[in-house]
Amino acid sequence: MHTPPLASGPEGPSSLRPLLDTVLEALEEGARGRRGPLPAGGPDAVAARMREALGAVLPDDGDPEALRRLVRAVAEGSADPADPLCAAHLHCPPLAVAAAADLAVSALNPSLDSWDQAPAASELEAQVTRALANEVYGETHRGAGNCATSPHRPDALVTTGGTESNQLALLLARETLGPGVRLVCGENAHHSLPRAAWLLGMPAPIIDPTPNGTLDPAALETIPHGPLLIAATAGTTDAGLIDPLPEIAALCAQRGARLHIDAAYGGGLLFSARHRAKLTGLSVADTVTLDLHKLGWQPAAAGLLAVRNGNDLAALNQRADYLNADDDTEAGLPDLLGRSLRTTRRPDVLKVAVTLKTLGRKGLGALVDQVCERAQEFAQLVHDHPGFELHAPPTISTVLFRPASATDDAVAAVRRKLLTDGRAVLGRARAADRLWLKATLLNPTSGPADLAGLLHLVEGTTPR
Repeated sequence: MHTPPLASGPEGPSSLRPLLDTVLEALEEGARGRRGPLPAGGPDAVAARMREALGAVLPDDGDPEALRRLVRAVAEGSADPADPLCAAHLHCPPLAVAAAADLAVSALNPSLDSWDQAPAASELEAQVTRALANEVYGETHRGAGNCATSPHRPDALVTTGGTESNQLALLLARETLGPGVRLVCGENAHHSLPRAAWLLGMPAPIIDPTPNGTLDPAALETIPHGPLLIAATAGTTDAGLIDPLPEIAALCAQRGARLHIDAAYGGGLLFSARHRAKLTGLSVADTVTLDLHKLGWQPAAAGLLAVRNGNDLAALNQRADYLNADDDTEAGLPDLLGRSLRTTRRPDVLKVAVTLKTLGRKGLGALVDQVCERAQEFAQLVHDHPGFELHAPPTISTVLFRPASATDDAVAAVRRKLLTDGRAVLGRARAADRLWLKATLLNPTSGPADLAGLLHLVEGTTPR
């Protein structure tokens, strides 16, 4: 029996090259077949086309055309975040250089659960996570050589995204302050925070109302005393709002509470000289969630949890003799098991490192500035159009709007009609007791004509 070629090893590149041509051609064919930001027809039509392309999942005899056929079918049936009319979610179009780096990870297949499976990748992760932690925690740490040897230096863990990062933040709070620590967050907080409190067996969280979309520091002053983890948000999922971080940080210092900031969305503002000040207060948080598969243009997943005091991570230390035996560690082999709740773990840090090095701070900052500027432009278009209502000027790159005088049912129906027709992908959010269409602009190549076209599509779909 012929052994299929492997992706790594001396013959790996020559084996991959023709397959990459097949994949790229299938991606092009799929995009042409889709003809827009989303496949038309809704869930039933997409499911039927996928069943037809797949056929038997495990046939007796293999199909040499499976790669082309399935890649084409998935591409044709995908939402395309690079299409300017695909603007529903925090779902970014990935940079080509990051996707190319991700291919190398798939071919080499290192696993970051022990040094002997990922010698170079483990060192790369250590250097990049330390640099990004220093980026979060300010000039006093950035690039400081003496901090690199201190257990109290800032550090960061690579995660699968905001949900895992937030869970880790609560776990570290529980291990630091004890099992009685209580989460305090706003109604605007990401759903993963109260869910993590439940999962970790913590007391029921205190969830403060956020009628204006952000957490009110004055409301926090009335919370009961005791060990507390106060979670603020820098970039809410619904509207991209940022809680008043300096005031919340001051309250935490006054109450002796631990502070976590979920900056999964807004953390990318750190790269922008123009917008970085919106994150003032971030550097005093005990833990910070970042997602570079949002305002970082990485293929998912590319999450991080930054910690102000790297010593807190000792709570994650585990021992498994086959991965980090004591004598191996004493002999100098790095111990990776405490760097994640996962065991087998791919080095997602490579694509991040390649992006940071290729674009630099100015290049990434320019992308951030571009999408924030597009959001301002789109908000102005909505504001100036008599047929639409703007909820508020955007804080980052999310715009909430709705057809003027439309009912909530009509707003929901407009969104679903655009989805079913495959013409535009918009999100939905509830604010001020009404339903709004949500445009999350993460495509730096979008232009004024694309924004005007999106508004025109919504106008043409709204019942009169």
